[in-house]
Amino acid sequence: MKKLVMGLTAVMLAAPALAQQAPVPGWAVGRPEGSTLAPHAPRLTVTPLAEVPVGAIRLPPGFQAEVFAHGIPGARMMAEGPRGTVFAGTRAIGRVYAISRNPDGTTRTRIIAERLVQPNGLVMIGDSLYVLAANRVLRYDNIEANLDNVPAPVELTAAFALPTEQEHGGNHHWKFASLGPDGRIYTNVGVNCNICEFDRDKFALLVSFNPDGSGRRIEARGVRNSVGMAHHPITRELWATNNGRDWAGNEWPNDTLHRVRQSGEDHGFPYCTAGDPDPQFNAGRNCNQFVKPAALMGPHTAALGMRFYTGTMFPEQYRNQAFIARRGSWNRDKLSGYDVVVAHTDAQGNVTRVEEFLTGFRDDANQRFHDRPVDVHVMRDGSLLVAGEQMGAIYRITYRR
Repeated sequence: MKKLVMGLTAVMLAAPALAQQAPVPGWAVGRPEGSTLAPHAPRLTVTPLAEVPVGAIRLPPGFQAEVFAHGIPGARMMAEGPRGTVFAGTRAIGRVYAISRNPDGTTRTRIIAERLVQPNGLVMIGDSLYVLAANRVLRYDNIEANLDNVPAPVELTAAFALPTEQEHGGNHHWKFASLGPDGRIYTNVGVNCNICEFDRDKFALLVSFNPDGSGRRIEARGVRNSVGMAHHPITRELWATNNGRDWAGNEWPNDTLHRVRQSGEDHGFPYCTAGDPDPQFNAGRNCNQFVKPAALMGPHTAALGMRFYTGTMFPEQYRNQAFIARRGSWNRDKLSGYDVVVAHTDAQGNVTRVEEFLTGFRDDANQRFHDRPVDVHVMRDGSLLVAGEQMGAIYRITYRR
């Protein structure tokens, strides 16, 4: 009996320790001991219009900012339908929104899909909206004619055969989607870790598919975690943003912008990061054997959605230049990003400079932020939409001479 009591006592004492051994989330693997850095919790409730920080926005002379739509918790990547409906995906809240303009210039927002797993990637092909969630690919046909009574989507998950949530292990499984000039759907497959050895034909890729999910083609290997891409309107080359590895210091590595000149290129991850040998995983590789980044985007700035400006409203210097939303850092002692920048290129397609365009969301003095830009979209009238995930708002940028 005494042995039984002692045994039960030992189990009871061990129980709290066992309960505390919860799995380490993917983002925390490798975090230095004593560090308190962690991802910023998203705001997933409606932000009243009076609290949307449009007044904080700073732009170059001649540009103005207004609130295009608000009350859209978690709004992220955008796509526009033929009738002008703006669709917005999300991550944590699991919704897809449809924002339409009323005759008086106001907007109406509908939830057209919910309870999905990180439906971040959206792309329109004709009248059909494709939604690339973390675990599914869905097609909503004739969507703009059915915003109030959305039909069941066509299930394309098996056809695309993207890696599963389980295979990703909770790491970088959200998607971005873009329609290429060849009619193919371009998307990303993030790496299934912070940094590790992995199947380089399965993860850290830019890939494309026919709209029915057939014809998978690797466009680029060794791109760690891209959540933004677009084709240059003149050269038709694919460009993509990329988020660098975590827990390697405040100033390294930079996030990067990549230019893909031909399908199948290797951009080096995990052996090379931001064009430099990775101190842990280089394995003796010469970084000159890989495609170098087209531009450095700043350390931990979270460069995400990007579009080339194809409108005519903005001055000539912005035509065919890449606008890039930088969501902002979480794994850096001093905040970086929280803005929109422009990557300017020359006639040969080389990036000559990256300059700030939309600022004001990052409060350096108090080390806080007002909103987090995650995507940009060029409207048919030449204005630029900027999705602010933290406040659930979409801002509209215009220019007047």
